[in-house]
Amino acid sequence: MNNVAAQHDVQNIRKLPILVSLIIGAFFSILNETLLNIALPKLEVALEVSAATLQWLATGYMLVVGVLIPVSALLVQWFTTRQMFLGAMVLFTAGTFLCGIAPSFELLLVGRLLQAGGAGLMLPVMMNTVLVLYPPETRGAAMGTIGLVIMFAPAIGPTLSGLILQIADWRWLFFLVLPFAALSIVVSFIFLKNVTTITKPKVDVLSILLSTLGFGGIVFGFSNAGKADTTWASTNVYFPLIVGGVSLLLFVIRQLKSKEPMLDLRVFKFPMFTLTTLMLIIAMMTMFSTMLLLPFLMQGVFLMTTFTAGLVLLPGGLLNGLISPVTGKLFDKFGPRALVIPGSTLLLIIMWLFTRIDLQTTTTTLVILHVALMIAIAMIMMPTQTNGLNELPQRMYPHGTAVLNTLQQISGAIGVALFISIMTSGQQAYFMSLTAEPTLTQMSEGLLAGIHQAFVVGLIFAIGALALSLFTKRTKAPVEQAAPDSVQP
Repeated sequence: MNNVAAQHDVQNIRKLPILVSLIIGAFFSILNETLLNIALPKLEVALEVSAATLQWLATGYMLVVGVLIPVSALLVQWFTTRQMFLGAMVLFTAGTFLCGIAPSFELLLVGRLLQAGGAGLMLPVMMNTVLVLYPPETRGAAMGTIGLVIMFAPAIGPTLSGLILQIADWRWLFFLVLPFAALSIVVSFIFLKNVTTITKPKVDVLSILLSTLGFGGIVFGFSNAGKADTTWASTNVYFPLIVGGVSLLLFVIRQLKSKEPMLDLRVFKFPMFTLTTLMLIIAMMTMFSTMLLLPFLMQGVFLMTTFTAGLVLLPGGLLNGLISPVTGKLFDKFGPRALVIPGSTLLLIIMWLFTRIDLQTTTTTLVILHVALMIAIAMIMMPTQTNGLNELPQRMYPHGTAVLNTLQQISGAIGVALFISIMTSGQQAYFMSLTAEPTLTQMSEGLLAGIHQAFVVGLIFAIGALALSLFTKRTKAPVEQAAPDSVQP
C-alpha cells in the first residue's frame, strides 16, 4: 500500500534530492567501466597473468551488464525503487572493496563481476525513476543531467586513471571510489522514495534463461572478436554468437506470445521509439569507432604517452558533460528536430574530417575534432532517447529503458569488435603491398591506413544517422489506457 500511495503522490515528492542520489551512484559505477582499462599493463605484471586472461576483467563486466539489464524490466516490477537502487549500490560497493584488496586475479575478477551486477541494475532504475518523476514537458532537462553522467564519467576515466597510476598503486583506483559509493548509499537511504507501483508479474524462468543465453552469448562473442589475437573464425567467437542468436530469436518469439512478457517488445509498435533505437545504435557505433580508434592513433601513430592521450580526450569529455544538461533544456523548449538534425550533420562532417587525418595532423586538431564529436553526440543521444521514451505509456517505461540500455551494451560490444577487425585488416593489407620489411615510418603509416578504413565505416554510420534524423518528430505521452496497437505511425 505504501508504494501505491507513493505512486499517487509523485508530484509532491522532492525530486532534486532523489536525482542527486541517483547521479552520485551512477557516476561512479559508470566511471569504473573505463577507469581500469589503462591499468591493465600494470595488472599484468602485478598479478602475473597474461593479457588474454586480463581481458576477462572487461569481457566479464560487459557480459554481466548485458545479461542483467533485460532482467531489470522484471525486477523493477517486483522490488521498490529504494530496494533496487540500494541493492545495486551495496553490490557495487562490495565489489569495489573486494577489487581493492584482491590478492589474486580470481578475486579481482569476482569483484569486477559484483561491480557489474550493481551497474547493470543501476542505469535502468535511474532512467525509469526519472521517467516517472518528471512529466514529458520537463523531462528533457532531467534526462540531460543523466546524459552528463553517462557521457562524462567514461570520458574522464582514462585521464583520471592515468593521473592516479602516476602517483599511487593500482588498488587506489578502487579505494578512491569507495567513499563516494558509501556516500551514495547514505544519501539515497535518506532521500530516495518509492515512485513505482509493484505489480509482481509472473516470473518466466524460461524467458530469463533465453535472455541470459541470447544477450550474454552475443556480447561474449563480439567481445572475443574484438581481441587482438582472435579472428571471426575462432570457436570462441562464432559458437557464442550462434547460441546467442538462436536463443535471442526464441526469446523474442516467447515475449511476443506471452500475456505478461518479461521484456515487452511491443514497445517497437511505437514508431518514434523504434526510430530512437536505430539512432542510438548508430550513434553508439560511431562513438565507439572514435573512442576506440583515437587511442590507437595517438599512441601508435603519434607516439603519445597514455597520460597525454588521456589529456587530449579530456576537453571533449568535459564539454560533453557540460552540454548534456543544456541540450536537455533546449529539447524541452524546441523539441528533438532542432537538436538531432544539426547534431547528425555535425557528426557527419566530423567523421569525414577524421578520414582525412595524416601524419602531419597536429595535437590541437585532434583535440578540436574530438570536442566537436562530443558536442554532436550530446545533441543526438539524450534528446533522441527522451523523445522515444516520451511516446511510451508509463506501464512500458521499465521495458523501454531496458530495451535501450541492452541494445546500447550490445552495440558497444559489436562496435569494439567491428572496428578492431576493420583496422587490423586495413593494416595488414597495407603491409602486404610492401616489397620489403616495413620501416618504423611505414609501421605508423600501416596503422594509420587501418584506422582510416575504420573511420570510413564510421562515416557510413553517420550518413545513416543523418538520414534517420530527418524523420524525427516530437512525441506526446499517450493516454495511459491506450494500448500500443492503437498507436498510428
